[in-house]
Amino acid sequence: MTVLDDPGEFERGPDFVQSLARGLAVLRAFDGDHAAMSLAAIATRTGLSRAAVRRLVLTLRHLGYMRAAGRDFTVSPRVLELGFGYLGSLNLTDLAQPLMEDLSRRVDESCSMAVLDGRSIVYVARVPVRKVMTVSLGVGARLPAYCTSMGRVLLAGLTDAELDAWLEACAPVRQTEHTILDRRELRREIEAVRARGHAYVEQELEIGLCSIAVPVRNREGRVAAALNIGMRFDTDARRRAVEVLAPALRETADLIERCTPPHWLPAVSGAE
Repeated sequence: MTVLDDPGEFERGPDFVQSLARGLAVLRAFDGDHAAMSLAAIATRTGLSRAAVRRLVLTLRHLGYMRAAGRDFTVSPRVLELGFGYLGSLNLTDLAQPLMEDLSRRVDESCSMAVLDGRSIVYVARVPVRKVMTVSLGVGARLPAYCTSMGRVLLAGLTDAELDAWLEACAPVRQTEHTILDRRELRREIEAVRARGHAYVEQELEIGLCSIAVPVRNREGRVAAALNIGMRFDTDARRRAVEVLAPALRETADLIERCTPPHWLPAVSGAE
């Protein structure tokens, strides 16, 4: 196959399938402002003749990609199949990175994503805004799961039996004077995270640092990753985290979940 610099030259050549191009043009004509259109309206939007549009629409309807709505036509949910192949070829960071960048810009804070690997969380994506930790973080960085917001979200996604085994093997180390070390107290906190849908951790990993995290689930409803925002501690940090940042995180997590291919699972597991 030869890639030509001039698209017009290729379109004039024998390898160009004009009917395919016209069919795709019909599908692209629909958007939020043009969700249902008559044949005449589609012809106007695409620049094709009404006779050509009629044949294309009837063919697309026969294949299940369009459906009639009275005298108008709309695209059907089956058009989503056309994008699943591309989404399935993307890894998590391809899908999440632009959404995380948008979130980070909106809240002006650093945003990260991590998965559970044994006793640690592993960073798989990160959008730094400012340095809030003494430790330099990047993709591949590891932190203890028991005293981080993303760790507690990921632990909350385990079954009771898995969590029992994880806590039994856990040997918490005091990171600051605020670090929870008692396993029973830690379990109560993880159960609270399950109930409220987010984890807020304040100065347990490092003095002056707090963060809030929410789960990212796969199509089967399993927690596959955690998404968080880290910030400097101040007296208003908890209120802002819960009232402002948690809804923004959940919105971004929902968008990531809609993009993930079926049966998506994290790259690393929760057991050692």
